[in-house]
Amino acid sequence: MINEDYKSAVVIVAHPDDETLWIGGEMLLHPNWNWFVVCLCRKNDNDRAPKFYKALKELNAEGIMGDMNDGPEQTPLDETDIENAIQKLIPKKHFDIIYTHNPSGEYTRHIRHEEIGKAVILLWNKEKISAGELFVFAYEDGNRAYNPIPVLNATLNNTLTKEVWLHKYNIITKIYGFDKDSWEAKSTPVNEAFWRFSNKAKAMQWLENREILI
Repeated sequence: MINEDYKSAVVIVAHPDDETLWIGGEMLLHPNWNWFVVCLCRKNDNDRAPKFYKALKELNAEGIMGDMNDGPEQTPLDETDIENAIQKLIPKKHFDIIYTHNPSGEYTRHIRHEEIGKAVILLWNKEKISAGELFVFAYEDGNRAYNPIPVLNATLNNTLTKEVWLHKYNIITKIYGFDKDSWEAKSTPVNEAFWRFSNKAKAMQWLENREILI
């Protein structure tokens, strides 16, 4: 179980809807926490940006968006540029928890998810993000064999109640406007999973071992 003494959490994601898909249930389960969502891409997207802020109201969160390159070609970005973009947007304060993407992504494959997950771990290790713990999304899709599912042996693996899941699903379908047959709607997890790190060195070791495997 997550420690109920937590009071503040920052969620660092690539796109508007990532905050709902991968951690929306956790946010809905803890409405009294101070949630802040950093979304690195789509600030100037006239469709998705307004929906992002409507979603935050449903999630009882505040947030900010950036305009990181997110073109269809998904050209890799410079590591330093990504770190600088995160630092520019994130509030200069201490958080109890950071939540972010997996450096291996949640599905095969979106480079921005992977780059942001790695950058957050590096920034936390260098103490350029101040937080007590780091939670990394834990999902996989069997190399596109199926829609993303939670990693069963992740540190935390929480099944949402029907009520909470429906609230999250409604944000995806009614606020973001994804059709019930869309990938996003079909992929909205009933179970949310995370890798949990309280130690920066262990997070770095985990990151380095994953990079060797990739």
